[in-house]
Amino acid sequence: MKKMIITLVFSLFVISGIFGQQNVKLAVGVKAPEWMFTDADKKEFTMNSWAGKVIQVNYVDPDESELNEPFNEAVNKAVDVDKRISRDLFKGFGIVDCKSTWKPNSLIRIIAGNKAKKFGTTILFDYNGTLQNLWGFPKDNYSIAILDKNRVCRALYFGKIPESDNEKVIQLILTLTKE
Repeated sequence: MKKMIITLVFSLFVISGIFGQQNVKLAVGVKAPEWMFTDADKKEFTMNSWAGKVIQVNYVDPDESELNEPFNEAVNKAVDVDKRISRDLFKGFGIVDCKSTWKPNSLIRIIAGNKAKKFGTTILFDYNGTLQNLWGFPKDNYSIAILDKNRVCRALYFGKIPESDNEKVIQLILTLTKE
């Protein structure tokens, strides 16, 4: 009986350890679990590709790709025109949620390539909905995570960011780059 109880307790720890690592929900104040995705040229990227930088991760269902265009234009202006945010300290990029759309991957790569050129950024591809599972991001949505230099989530947005909040998010990014 004692052996059976010890086996049962050990099994519970093992099972919770296995399943607990699979679905880490990203939340403000939580360190973001690592991932690896490729760009259109099959080059691999992880969050460490931008070590020491504050990062803005746009996780986008291609059917919603225009949803936060005003926000991204405001951030791009703060970086490239106003020079308020330093490219040496900040990187914004997109990860395409290919699993959430009916569009073929070849079309997605063309659309993403145009966005990458427009915003002078990197676009990665999540063909299997990895961040839906790993970070708990919703399907069929446009999600944005702002992570500090240590990869701790400082802000999460699901859906459209109201234009009235653009400056507030830019100020958060500026604050994080100075930490």
